[in-house]
Amino acid sequence: MSATYDLSGRFAIVTGGAGGLGRGIARALLGAGAKVELWDANGTALLEAAADLGGEVAVRIVDITDALAVDRAAGAAFDGHGRVDILINNAGVLGEVKPIWETSPENFQRVLQVNLFGAYLVTRAVVGRMRQQSTRASLTPHPLRGHVVNIASIQGKEGMARAAAYSASKAGLLALTKSVAKETAQDGIVVTAITPSAAETAMAKEISEERRAEILGRIPMGRFVEVEEVARMVLWLSSDECSYATGGIFDLSGGRATY
Repeated sequence: MSATYDLSGRFAIVTGGAGGLGRGIARALLGAGAKVELWDANGTALLEAAADLGGEVAVRIVDITDALAVDRAAGAAFDGHGRVDILINNAGVLGEVKPIWETSPENFQRVLQVNLFGAYLVTRAVVGRMRQQSTRASLTPHPLRGHVVNIASIQGKEGMARAAAYSASKAGLLALTKSVAKETAQDGIVVTAITPSAAETAMAKEISEERRAEILGRIPMGRFVEVEEVARMVLWLSSDECSYATGGIFDLSGGRATY
């Protein structure tokens, strides 16, 4: 029997919400009873995502690399919903698939801006406000204020040839996770990260067949992770059942992870 989680009365923000992984996570959160707001820089794709999810989500056009825009969006979310219980830092870009000496400095910087700096700005704006909101009754004797789940990558642990920017950005996201978890450990905020292998999303379609085969060759299970598998992990990490795992990094690598 599948595990079920009751997130009724919770409000969640999912960045990169217009993409396939963001939509899958949002769908799972909605199914568990949460209210969800999708953040993305692509307004057209946001409307498509809302339609795909049955119009049950709120959407907000946000460039997460713009500090002022992020702060305004966070303020509006808290003002509109009263609180934010769940933050999913999912937004990300792949960048060039080239050896480092052939890469563009502008592209490298762009990947770091979105994948790491953007996650920092969103976390800064949301967690700063989350700390000030009241705790809520939980299944544990320790009241909680919220959960933050960062979607990193197994490449952040291992690195990967021809993916220096992406790997470095995701490694930074893991360090950010652990640092923020330590800072909020006594605030009733649980901060974790997931390190999945590649998933069948639009980002996976950006790579060549040769690159795809190279990635699959590193995964003992011989397949990419399903979006639903990532979403199920996010549900647990966003629930009261996850009350002591702050700072934890959770692999979804099909056996690829070595530590």
